[in-house]
Amino acid sequence: MKLLDKHAIFEKNSIILVIGILITVAIGGLIEIVPLFYLENTIEKVSGMRPYTPLELAGRNIYVREGCYNCHSQMIRATRDEVERYGHYSLAAESMYDHPFQWGSKRNGPDLARVGNKYSDEWHREHLIKPSSVVPETIMPGYPFLAETELKYSLIDQDLKVNQMIGVPYTDDQIKFAVADLEAQLDEDSDDYDAFMERYPSAQVRDFDGNRSEVTELDALIAYLQMLGTLVDFTIYNELENNR
Repeated sequence: MKLLDKHAIFEKNSIILVIGILITVAIGGLIEIVPLFYLENTIEKVSGMRPYTPLELAGRNIYVREGCYNCHSQMIRATRDEVERYGHYSLAAESMYDHPFQWGSKRNGPDLARVGNKYSDEWHREHLIKPSSVVPETIMPGYPFLAETELKYSLIDQDLKVNQMIGVPYTDDQIKFAVADLEAQLDEDSDDYDAFMERYPSAQVRDFDGNRSEVTELDALIAYLQMLGTLVDFTIYNELENNR
């Protein structure tokens, strides 16, 4: 009864109740905010993650420009149905270099967090040019102009530099050789191939749009899509979870 009597003080006096709420919120806020001042990073780094190659970054810019995020998220939730359909749930580290991130709560199409290497380049070309040719029931519009639009990448080094300024760990060499690296990713026989692979381990190198005569926006977008979900080796995580 004594505890109930003390609780009645808050119920009968709105001012005391407001003060109590403010104190509680302040304590909770301090517990969440104070660690941010002494923690260098709140995201656990994962082996395999690297910044986007210049070509992948150009493709991501096109992905954002065309509003692909309005229908496709890149965030697999830790629920059974999501994991069974799309693969291992998304890790925070997978989005650590994304500005802006491509999470979402609404989908008109499948989640794309693990779409990399799931389909061939040819499938992506057909799907982006005429989606209904490979997915008859789709409501996705076509983007045939991507295959006809030359990729403007002469200032891609400035794009990397801006990302470096906001925390993406691009090196000075990666910025300096950004244009050469973009071209090297499209040509396995390039003289810059070895240097490119040293700067971007595990990057996929080939002509992505099937048109070697020019570098198109379709090259960049497919390169970006084929990279999604391929940088982290999830067999390690799956083995750990199976052994629990």
